[in-house]
Amino acid sequence: MQMSDSKEIAAPPAEVYAALLNPEVLKACVPGAQEVSGSVEDGFEASVTQKVGPVKATFKGQVTLSDLIENEKLTITGEGKGGAAGFAKGGAVVSLTPSETGTLLSYEVEAKVGGKLAQLGSRIIDGFAKKMADQFFVNLQTHLAPADPPEAATDPADSDDVAGEDAPQPDKKGWFKKITGN
Repeated sequence: MQMSDSKEIAAPPAEVYAALLNPEVLKACVPGAQEVSGSVEDGFEASVTQKVGPVKATFKGQVTLSDLIENEKLTITGEGKGGAAGFAKGGAVVSLTPSETGTLLSYEVEAKVGGKLAQLGSRIIDGFAKKMADQFFVNLQTHLAPADPPEAATDPADSDDVAGEDAPQPDKKGWFKKITGN
């Protein structure tokens, strides 16, 4: 399986790069991660529980980082075994490019699966991989996003709106009344 995509992350490249090297951030961002430990130099050990179609398994594996170019690029290589469910192994090249809104993160993944997982077919596996990647980046963005300032509460009576109390109110009907007309 091969997959590539890019995502916009609202944080500077240095912050995104540091997050990708932090086991606590990875644990928080990888869907189904039970444990992520280790270091950049020695590699990470991870335990991830996922359900792919009818197959649910806990994968335990090793992840190593190489070709590290600070704040620009890194290569991730990993292998995990899920017992009777099978195995997954592969790698990803991740590139970080400064953008107007933060960082454009691009990745190219090549992965192989075996065992019961491989029997599910490439359509299910590819869809699952895309969903996992998308969820990872949503989680990463949420983790890196600055706290949103609370929006100022507005009082409708204070607005310059000409529609005041005399304005017609919308007809409120429940779904049953809409269907039956009663």
